[in-house]
Amino acid sequence: MYAKTLDEMGVDRTNLRPTRAPFHGIMPGRQAVPLGQIYLLVTFGDQSNYRTETLTFDVVVFLGTFHTILGRPCYAKFMAVPNYTYLKLKMSGPRGAITVGTSFQRAYECEVECCDHTSAVVASKELATLREEVTEKTPDAKKSTRSFESAEGYKEVLVDPSSFEAKKVRIGTALSSE
Repeated sequence: MYAKTLDEMGVDRTNLRPTRAPFHGIMPGRQAVPLGQIYLLVTFGDQSNYRTETLTFDVVVFLGTFHTILGRPCYAKFMAVPNYTYLKLKMSGPRGAITVGTSFQRAYECEVECCDHTSAVVASKELATLREEVTEKTPDAKKSTRSFESAEGYKEVLVDPSSFEAKKVRIGTALSSE
């Protein structure tokens, strides 16, 4: 949830609980640390058939085109199933299925708004600074990017010596015979 949305809801930021869990993959090459977390009641449906659950929201200071982003934790809590083709979200309610949806026209308007927002960010000075930081942190392409590098020595052995493919496996030289 964006801090602006929280402010517009009239929720005092002193209600935020501290958190140390950063976001990754939102801003290229950087992690985003939320201001905190807040528990809020969320209701889907209408007066005749509705469900209310408490969801935990991470509150962030950067701007976006939405009020909040609901993801897998929300879907799991409500046991909801999103259908992106038909722009529907379905879940079970006490009196049958609850369906939340929008029109294709509204979805298009949101997409245009997102594109405009992205263009503004791309044109901003902040992105230029961000690109410089990412370039400085970019790993050396010549260096191996394997998740595990043996501290001990190793030797490479062909997986199948009779094959035309030169697939190899690394075996540690400090391993016991077992």
